[in-house]
Amino acid sequence: MTRSFRARVLPAIALAALGCAGSEGTARVDIGVPVPAYSAVSLAGDTVSLAAQRGKVVLLNVWATWCHPCRDEIPELQALYEGYAARGLEIIGVSVDTEGADDAIRAFMRDFRMTYPVWRDPAERISAQFHIVGVPATFLIDRQGVLRWRKTGPIQPGDPALRQAIEQALGS
Repeated sequence: MTRSFRARVLPAIALAALGCAGSEGTARVDIGVPVPAYSAVSLAGDTVSLAAQRGKVVLLNVWATWCHPCRDEIPELQALYEGYAARGLEIIGVSVDTEGADDAIRAFMRDFRMTYPVWRDPAERISAQFHIVGVPATFLIDRQGVLRWRKTGPIQPGDPALRQAIEQALGS
């Protein structure tokens, strides 16, 4: 199998497999469609869910401590949180680090001065539910739970499309 063939075909196979996953992975995750029901555990050990965030604009960012592009985007996410939290934007990080990595996650949060909440999903259920093929992945969800913007890969500083989507979701 040639390298270019693998580079084209293997991602397509992975996407097809996600599309054929069990009931967790079958919901559409498209702009303008309600996001799937999703719950996780906070670093404090509490059960948390997107349903409990209804009425808020949520920027859901899926990441891991070992992911270098994730590290690159954290300062921008923190800046967005600081700039928009007073207007109603909630940023939630979902760590897909392995079970038992809570201390490493807390250290990472301290090192990167992250002040927004982080949920834990070591089983990576979010990957099947949101059809994620890699981290980082980010989803902007409006007050009614509808997906308004999404990106696979790191968020760039000052991303105009993201800022416009946040402004629209906040009702500005």
